[in-house]
Amino acid sequence: MSPQPPTPVAGRISRRTLLKATPATAGALATAVAFAELETPAEAAANFVRGVDISWAPQMEARGYSWRNADGQTRDLLTTLKGYGITAVRLRTFVNPSSDPANGHCGINEVAAFAKRVKAAGMSIMLDYMLGDTWNSVGVQNPPAAWRNMSYTQMRTAMGTYVNQTMTVMRNNDVLPTWVQIGNEINSGICRPVGGVSSPAQMTGLLNAAYDQVKAVSPNSTVCIHLAQPQKYDAMTTFFSRFAANGGKWDMSVFSSYGSTDVAAGIVGNMKRISDAYGKPFLQSEFGGRVDRASSTQAALAAYIKALKANGGQGIFYWEPECMSPFTGYDMGAWDSATKRPSVIMNGFTQA
Repeated sequence: MSPQPPTPVAGRISRRTLLKATPATAGALATAVAFAELETPAEAAANFVRGVDISWAPQMEARGYSWRNADGQTRDLLTTLKGYGITAVRLRTFVNPSSDPANGHCGINEVAAFAKRVKAAGMSIMLDYMLGDTWNSVGVQNPPAAWRNMSYTQMRTAMGTYVNQTMTVMRNNDVLPTWVQIGNEINSGICRPVGGVSSPAQMTGLLNAAYDQVKAVSPNSTVCIHLAQPQKYDAMTTFFSRFAANGGKWDMSVFSSYGSTDVAAGIVGNMKRISDAYGKPFLQSEFGGRVDRASSTQAALAAYIKALKANGGQGIFYWEPECMSPFTGYDMGAWDSATKRPSVIMNGFTQA
């Protein structure tokens, strides 16, 4: 039998208390405020984050790509996104990436350089640790090549060192992230097989090493656990029950979902069930839909935003809306490759 989830946190912490916090306690208090002050749907809706992951943008720019606004004028991508109410940008980072434009790059120095532009545009930053040299996702969780033959103890040390060093790069560039994802769609664990969900103590130890070093460098960053496919509630429960039972540390639960309009309410309802069970706030850190079915994707985006607001979700991030062919064959961006203008998908951000 899975252990019972902890009782959700009750009560409120005043912002005055947070402002009086010492550096040692500020992170914990910031986390408490996140789920104690923004408990109600009305409060969450008032502070709702509209975000995008545009990690491909620097490599697209380096290869001559540019973006037009809805009027057909070439503008800085961030400026155009702000016109749709976008207030946050999610950026992934790989450990030792290749130079492949679509499947590599995103080393921490590149990320920090782009994050400076994001901050200058007045937007918040989410840092997504892939914890691999290239893509990790719900079906793939490979460790960096340099860690592949490490024991658990060695890998835990490497994890802490890596996160500390990379967060320090962000701090030195004055671009500390508001949110930090320690792993990407980690339903099956991280750095498998060492940190697989079937070895929950080791999985938790690796994730806690990352958590601790994020907080050591940036106490006020909200550390997120990211799972995919929240429609599979049993899989969500398997991960979180094992993680919590082994002393897992996290501040927010975040989810990927690419479902259609008709399933949005139910999927967000599952996100809320996890939020309520573990006393953590939540948001949707990935959404997308086919650009060649722009009207239905627009409707789905609006449906998710409405459902998230109604259930106390704190925001939504669209995954790579800026992508265009032939840079990539990914067909779930939100820009028209022929006109270089945003498709109607982006209007979903302003309609809910």
